[in-house]
Amino acid sequence: MNNTFKTTAQGASNILRPKSPLVNLLLGTPMAKAPPAILKSVSVSLPFGIGSASWEADPTEQNAAWELYVELVTRVAVQSLSAEHGTVREAMNSLYSLFGSTREILRKAGPKVGAAHDSVGGIAIAVLNRGLRPFLSKWHPLLQAWEAKRAIEVSPQAHEKAWEQEPILRRELEALRVDLATYSEALAKISGVEN
Repeated sequence: MNNTFKTTAQGASNILRPKSPLVNLLLGTPMAKAPPAILKSVSVSLPFGIGSASWEADPTEQNAAWELYVELVTRVAVQSLSAEHGTVREAMNSLYSLFGSTREILRKAGPKVGAAHDSVGGIAIAVLNRGLRPFLSKWHPLLQAWEAKRAIEVSPQAHEKAWEQEPILRRELEALRVDLATYSEALAKISGVEN
């Protein structure tokens, strides 16, 4: 058997599951076609001082967690941003767009996803309010003020590189990325795609 897959029996007969849904998603490897495993109980560790949560996730929460997971892991902001490539503006825009996509997913899923600490809705709201909002509130106006000073003949990337705050922003963006990776792992576990 190919070692990129392992067998599991959670609520169903043995089905092939990818060892790492993030790696398979990024590499274009097909995911299992079966519905997510039926979870009796889920426990996750969460970033941004949220702590941990344990509860019984229902199919509505599992589906919402999957949608949030896909939105998160396909973003520029959750990939390492090397100093030579990309701009922090691009990463900031990607982070900001998570607010709209998270709201839409939670609205579509309805009240069954909850708003309490031990629910997909509560976790998603806490990540936005405790993780993304403080970061964006701090850095967006500072970056915007610097961008307004760019001379027309200077590229946005060169201008951004000349900013004395740029290395600090990149370090803080990397720390945020690590926390968002923890969040994505929790979403994968809740959705049933990661064992």
